[in-house]
Amino acid sequence: MITKQPIILLNFTGVYDYEAFASSHYITHVDCRDISGTDCYCDEEARAELRRRLAPYPAKALHFIDSGDFHYLTEYWVSRLREPFSLIVFDHHPDMQQPQWEGVVSCGGWVSDVLRNNPFVRNIIVVGASDELIAQIPDALREKVVFYSQSEIDHHRAWPSKAGSLIHEPVYISIDKDVLRKQDAVTDWSNGDMTLLQLQAVLRIIYAHERVIGVDITGECSASLDYLSELKSAAVDNRANEELMRMICQHNCG
Repeated sequence: MITKQPIILLNFTGVYDYEAFASSHYITHVDCRDISGTDCYCDEEARAELRRRLAPYPAKALHFIDSGDFHYLTEYWVSRLREPFSLIVFDHHPDMQQPQWEGVVSCGGWVSDVLRNNPFVRNIIVVGASDELIAQIPDALREKVVFYSQSEIDHHRAWPSKAGSLIHEPVYISIDKDVLRKQDAVTDWSNGDMTLLQLQAVLRIIYAHERVIGVDITGECSASLDYLSELKSAAVDNRANEELMRMICQHNCG
């Protein structure tokens, strides 16, 4: 596997120690376990330290960002882009909650932060979110995002006819594995019902129609007190990460 873009892995919880894919020599590891104030919510001090620590690494890369509790890091990576882009988010949750505290970014509200603060974003497309959770988003905010149901996105004509007509710039893809069914991903949050094969099929459609400039993958299952359950969960997530990494890197080969 030879990839033009680097692969960056951010270690917050130590969960990647149980996943064999992470031992690849193509992957650069960034240890973030010593940074406090990062779990679900990222306070100003932690945010400043993360920006300092991640500054040497490019946004145009494949990033693994640990548990979904750290999904707000997508907002950081796309803030580094200096050209118009569209953001495609695979997530069972819309991540569009209103902020509870000024100056604090959260895993549940980072998409709203991108909408509000990023001058380069042109479209945000959320794939696989729960209909119930989408309905809870205020109308004024919901109208600014394109949502795909699984039945729509699974159809091979859906992407070029709906999203393809909107996108005229490069895309950044963010994947939270909780969009997948439980058999294909063990996460800290409730799962959707997309299969890994369906997710890969959609990604191939996107790569066929769009220029992808960066990707991140989150949705690991945090460590538990049950060692055997932890190993079983890590094996499921390792398979998903390994297959997604292999597929994504095929589109960036030299």
